[in-house]
Amino acid sequence: MSLPDSQKDILSIVFVMSSAKNIVLSIKNIEVIYDHVILVLKGVSLDVPQGGIVALLGANGAGKTTTIKSVSNILRTERGEVTKGSIEFMGEKVDNLSPNELVKRGVVQVMEGRHCFEHLTVEENLLTGAYTRKDGRKAVQDDLEMVYNYFPRLKERRKSQAGYTSGGEQQMVAVGRALMARPKVILLDEPSMGLAPQLVEEIFEIVRKLNENEGVTFLLAEQNTSIALRYATYGYILENGRVVMDGEAKTLAENEDVKEFYLGISGNDKKSFRDVKHYRRRKRWLS
Repeated sequence: MSLPDSQKDILSIVFVMSSAKNIVLSIKNIEVIYDHVILVLKGVSLDVPQGGIVALLGANGAGKTTTIKSVSNILRTERGEVTKGSIEFMGEKVDNLSPNELVKRGVVQVMEGRHCFEHLTVEENLLTGAYTRKDGRKAVQDDLEMVYNYFPRLKERRKSQAGYTSGGEQQMVAVGRALMARPKVILLDEPSMGLAPQLVEEIFEIVRKLNENEGVTFLLAEQNTSIALRYATYGYILENGRVVMDGEAKTLAENEDVKEFYLGISGNDKKSFRDVKHYRRRKRWLS
């Protein structure tokens, strides 16, 4: 039995509204220009569902970090500006909010390069992440213990000066500091950069546990496509400032083009350099 067109329209609207409720962060067709002349992002759109781990993938210079910074609103410090499109968090436009206001709402960025206050101890660094909170000392102390449960190494080094800890420990400090703000969404920029493979696995395992146990949503920019697709639920591939492909992480990992050009796994048929250039031109227009 087929439904009347009017009922089909109602069901369609209900489905769309239901789906929209699950989207915590939505980037809609944004363009970013640096120094008023350099066009870096060219109509990037993506959605981050509640409780998901969404990966931004692509080569160095593809626009991953710029996309992250567009959300956290720190582009202006680097003479960048979102000139078109919009960014919504929990259904509200946040394009004009300051980074401080975004943190209060639950959007926290962990910047590329493991930025820590080098002269402060590990614990002092973690506590700076709670500076926007108003829920009392006990709640902050409880969350500090929660961070130490996920990062036991930080508890061992809590009195050490952060500048004298290892690269892996500094990355843990950066993630732990973000957790102290009680975020709904963490924007994680190149977490594997400069780390040994074993430490990269450890960091991503902790991301998975935080996602599953604490309900933290992640949007992560990562050049290591292989590990990102192993832990992400969904992925977007950027090239030259555009989204050229997106899909479920498992589907992307099994895609032959993704295997060849981003995972370094070639099929039986060898392609000439001309074929490679043709594919690279063609894939920019995929959606």
